Amino acid sequence: MGDMSNSDFYAKNQINEGNHEAGFGCSVMELRSLMEMRGPEAVVKLQDDYTGTEGLCKRLKTSPTEGLAGDQTDLDKRKEIYGKNVIPPKKPKTFLQLVWEALQDVTLIILEIAALISLGLSFYHPPGDSSGEFCGAGAAGVEDEGEADAGWIEGAAILLSVVCVVLVTAFNDWSKEKQFRGLQNRIEQEQKFQVVRGSQVIQLPVSDIVVGDIAQIKYGDLLPADGVLIQGNDLKIDESSLTGESDHVKKNADKDPMLLSGTHVMEGSGRMVVTAVGVNSQTGIIMTLLGAGPEEEEKKEKKVKKQDGAAAMEMQPLKSAEGGESEEKEKKKHTGSKKEKSVLQGKLTKLAVQIGKAGLLMSAVTVIILVLYFAIDNFVLQKLPWLPECTPIYVQFFVKFFIIGVTVLVVAVPEGLPLAVTISLAYSVKKMMKDNNLVRHLDACETMGNATTICSDKTGTLTTNRMTVVQCYIGDVHYKEVPDPAALPTKSMDILINSISLNSAYTTKILPPDKEGGLPKQVGNKTECGLLGFLLDLKRDYQPIRNQIPEEKLYKVYTFNSVRKSMSTVIKLPDGSFRMYSKGASEIVLKKCSHILSDVGEVRVFRPRDKDEMVKKVIEPMACDGLRTICVAYRDFSSDPEPDWEDENSILNDLTAICVVGIEDPVRPEVPDAILKCQQAGITVRMVTGDNINTARAIAIKCGIIHPGEDFICIDGKEFNRRIRNEKGEVEQERIDKVWPKLRVLARSSPTDKHTLVKGIIDSTLGDQRQVVAVTGDGTNDGPALKKADVGFAMGIAGTDVAKEASDIILTDDNFSSIVKAVMWGRNVYDSISKFLQFQLTVNVVAVIVAFTGACITQDSPLKAVQMLWVNLIMDTFASLALATEPPTESLLKRKPYGRNKPLISSTMTKNILGHGVFQLIIIFTLLFAGEKIFDIDSGRNAPLHSPPSEHYTIIFNTFVMMQLFNEINARKIHGERNVFDGIFRNPIFCTIVFGTFAAQIVIVQFGGKPFSCQPLNLEKWMWCIFLGLGELVWGQVIASVPNSKLRFLRRAGQLTRKDDLPEEDTNEDNDEIDHAERELRRGQILWFRGLNRIQTQIRVVNAFRSSLYEGLEKPDSRSSIHNFMTHPEFRIEDSTPNLPLIDDTDDDSARRRGKYSSQPSSPNKNNNAIDSGINLTIDTSRSAASSGPASPLHSLETSL
Repeated sequence: MGDMSNSDFYAKNQINEGNHEAGFGCSVMELRSLMEMRGPEAVVKLQDDYTGTEGLCKRLKTSPTEGLAGDQTDLDKRKEIYGKNVIPPKKPKTFLQLVWEALQDVTLIILEIAALISLGLSFYHPPGDSSGEFCGAGAAGVEDEGEADAGWIEGAAILLSVVCVVLVTAFNDWSKEKQFRGLQNRIEQEQKFQVVRGSQVIQLPVSDIVVGDIAQIKYGDLLPADGVLIQGNDLKIDESSLTGESDHVKKNADKDPMLLSGTHVMEGSGRMVVTAVGVNSQTGIIMTLLGAGPEEEEKKEKKVKKQDGAAAMEMQPLKSAEGGESEEKEKKKHTGSKKEKSVLQGKLTKLAVQIGKAGLLMSAVTVIILVLYFAIDNFVLQKLPWLPECTPIYVQFFVKFFIIGVTVLVVAVPEGLPLAVTISLAYSVKKMMKDNNLVRHLDACETMGNATTICSDKTGTLTTNRMTVVQCYIGDVHYKEVPDPAALPTKSMDILINSISLNSAYTTKILPPDKEGGLPKQVGNKTECGLLGFLLDLKRDYQPIRNQIPEEKLYKVYTFNSVRKSMSTVIKLPDGSFRMYSKGASEIVLKKCSHILSDVGEVRVFRPRDKDEMVKKVIEPMACDGLRTICVAYRDFSSDPEPDWEDENSILNDLTAICVVGIEDPVRPEVPDAILKCQQAGITVRMVTGDNINTARAIAIKCGIIHPGEDFICIDGKEFNRRIRNEKGEVEQERIDKVWPKLRVLARSSPTDKHTLVKGIIDSTLGDQRQVVAVTGDGTNDGPALKKADVGFAMGIAGTDVAKEASDIILTDDNFSSIVKAVMWGRNVYDSISKFLQFQLTVNVVAVIVAFTGACITQDSPLKAVQMLWVNLIMDTFASLALATEPPTESLLKRKPYGRNKPLISSTMTKNILGHGVFQLIIIFTLLFAGEKIFDIDSGRNAPLHSPPSEHYTIIFNTFVMMQLFNEINARKIHGERNVFDGIFRNPIFCTIVFGTFAAQIVIVQFGGKPFSCQPLNLEKWMWCIFLGLGELVWGQVIASVPNSKLRFLRRAGQLTRKDDLPEEDTNEDNDEIDHAERELRRGQILWFRGLNRIQTQIRVVNAFRSSLYEGLEKPDSRSSIHNFMTHPEFRIEDSTPNLPLIDDTDDDSARRRGKYSSQPSSPNKNNNAIDSGINLTIDTSRSAASSGPASPLHSLETSL
């Protein structure tokens, strides 16, 4: 049912409409129209049509407290009538579509045309026999009929090899797409939701939720379906994804009970009855408008294409990075393949373009020289007339020259680069799954290799997140362990037990252990679990008290949020008066206490000096032991007059303290080791926590983040803000630069502080490298920082949906040591690509020079077109497979991170490329000009047009391939290591490919014959070819002995300058009016996380049809961030000031100075479209410059496909 198209839905609904024959009291359409209401009118409609929520539940045959019975036939019937909770995904591209895409590659098209012309001409026989004599040298070979007939072979062989290349590319794209879909399904299944069925709270995969389910919602959830609120505490929802309004909307059962799928719970908790799922929910309706329904898609897609490419593009899943990139390289035809590049892709594209230009030049020169030489030789020196009947023969020559030129180009353009990146990333992502890293954005994995700083959360990442109370202060006594219940005053004890039981989320429970002898299972908020555990240690139980006052009877709840740092619950006592229980961070709650319970449980005054003493004698010692201190308090109110509950300041004041507890959260055993590894790898770990500074410092020492006697600072949020803000309260980058390099611990930090710190470090220009920041977080409040960071890690177990949504990688085991694995894999990706580059460029340089000089001197390339294509196939496709799948080793963690502006090709690599290039050229030219003498065979030079293949050229070809094969082994090491065989058998793919290529080469040489222009060789000549190939390994050792310092000039290839770090890296393109939304849509094709970002953008696309560019650019951020953090006053301060450009890689100082003061992007027409409409894009570009990593606005959309 989930994948039926909409028309079917409507048909079904028509049946259900009048006679609810299915036995439920409302039809899909009725519920849909109900969900379209908002606010008061919804309440009225509920009352009128259903007599309130109770009536709605009755009609849906569900109980507001016990939920559905959960029996299978009922559930199936509900799915049958109301639909499943899935939005059917877009059909993947078929293999043929991918083949068609691979064929779009410009070089391949040129080759195909050349091959077809060649084929056509080879079948044309000039009339008359005499023509041969007049057409000069050109026709010498044509007389031999058998040979002339074989002229078609070359064209056919080129076509065949083109087919091979296309099929390999398409197959790669296809398997990549399949992997992504698998990954996406995995992410889908990971998302679970709490539902009440048969009075039990259970976790269900989101797709199993049906209409009529009672879902429990809490802080940080992403709502999976539409529903009506039954009961809520202080519930605030961020609906910006559907409405575009950034203010949080308060929801309560009597004023605005409508909850919509795809919105985020920002505060509070509650229960809702599900009224619409899947395609009928608000998100689903929008999706269907945009053509996600499978059947009408074809009809729609044609319409959509006419209206605007953007929507259509959104629909194509995952345009292959390979296809996209090679097009981008070639002519940058499709604005479609615009997407913000990661650092590595930026460097690679730049390099590919550089190489491509050089190749184009070489191939053009080759063709011109060949044509001129031929023309001068025949028409000037031999003074031959141009005869009409000779024309086809001459044209055949020109086509041959053209083919040689194109082949030079094909070999020069490294189309294997994008392929290598893709394979390497896809392979890493697959393997990282095993290391508990669920990668949501491919390039995050590579960015991680460059990370220089990790800002980690404390709770749950560095610590186990199993809270236990180990010390407490009750009735004027400080107990170092949990006291004997008999020793405590009974009055205090009773209030304490009520306070802890009622003033905590009812979803928080302690369950018996899974395994015998294990620890009890903590469910829900861990701090609250610690407190409930404390009750159990005091031999009391919280459940009876909760049963006595169920959640509906709680009078008012102030839920915990990062501003209050406390939680309070108000209950109505039997005599009509009110009592409020409160708990929270001890220094914050104690400030609000004016009384305290004494040793006999009586209330006594609590003076400021008592507070100070308490802080010194109780709280600080607890904190220094690394404990988290929580204060529990209460306050009584009279019923007459009833207090104004909305006035929080007066309510949360004048409290009576009951006790202070110290909760221990032990450091995870593997963390100190992992942090040590990070430090050795040149990565600074900083701890950012909401905890008290002493606790934070104690934990930081245990983890090894700080070592006694080092020069570092630990400060809290207040002090941090004092140091980084000027008199006006604005954040200043220079001030941040004074703080962050030594900062190791930031305690009591608010989400804004975390975001400011991350942004400050990323924007900093201290040092020669721009910092690459990774952030870990689990709470909703970490959203902005996760988004801003270059790589955001969310916790898979403890993390809220909001955090996961903002992140790039999800740690499925919540473990810090998995981050170290991610760093290792990231560096490995970078190294794999460098290995491939080193190998590829050597082949490129040699093949191009050989083809070029050979063509100019001997009129004919020693390496034929088909042979070149075979070399291209080994070096591009197979080598990228072999070198991109090297497994990572621990030694990767022994070096410092590569910076953003470190050139892609290091000096060692340049040395290797040039060294091996020279070796290969010497050998090939020796063979070319003296080979016939050495081997005593006929010379292959200056052969006529269709002459048979010569042994001479076959030896050259074979030697060339052998040298590449052995050089592939050399390419496994790029840091100048001597042992190139180290760990070679750990990579079976590599061995298979090397042996496979060798076998294929034997077949080609011995049986390739005419198509491959090969003459079979005898054993002795084979031995010579292999021997010359082995020379590569020896020569590799010679090169390794040359010190790099002699080679200062080799530094610059593939280095990113500041301009390239802006994502819109080529300027002329922005003339094509690429709306930002469209660019994001391209980005959106990478992972379809059940995100709403998708919907947001789609709404934008719909609007874009109606609106001008102005609206598209108006709010660069509202379009992209999940919660509109930008629009909160506190975020606006830092983010909308035009940033200084951040990445100064330019070498000359004038540019650097210009960079410092101009907030405009450096390239002149970056802003075309913006200037036309009078909007300055400064904020947008400077932000994207600030991080061409996951934090920039364009990036968030990556989540959506």
